[in-house]
Amino acid sequence: MATDILSTLKPAPGSRRKPKRIGRGQGSGHGGTSTRGHNGAGSRSGSESRPWFEGGQMPLVRRVPKRGFHSPFRTEYQIVNLTTLEKLAGAGKLHEGTVSPESLLKLGIVKYARKPVKILGSGELKAKLDVVAHAFSKSAAEKIQTAGGKVQTISLVTRD
Repeated sequence: MATDILSTLKPAPGSRRKPKRIGRGQGSGHGGTSTRGHNGAGSRSGSESRPWFEGGQMPLVRRVPKRGFHSPFRTEYQIVNLTTLEKLAGAGKLHEGTVSPESLLKLGIVKYARKPVKILGSGELKAKLDVVAHAFSKSAAEKIQTAGGKVQTISLVTRD
């Protein structure tokens, strides 16, 4: 066919099968128990096992050994390196040489507004920047101050 029109397209013959119609009488081949088996929880209406249920077998989360201590109150920082700040300063994207979590969020460097930001000292900083963040590594604070900038720490927002 030289003139294939989208409205005339059909799947290849034999590639599509009719769906199995369950519970439509004995003549359908799926009547009676409707492919649910005879007795047990799976045959009853309203039975739906949880996705992680393994049929009574010891679940994976209980089979895997646990090690160490995992604090439920751990603060997870969004990390920004000095190399990133240097690139932003070089591109002229920082307003008046000030860096804050809000400005980093607007520039797309940081993803979340409610997670704290930590500045790490990876890379060199030549630009004079006033950096405001929730935490700084020692090397980052030193490098910012040697470049002539200021370091200001914001207190973390406490959970209710």
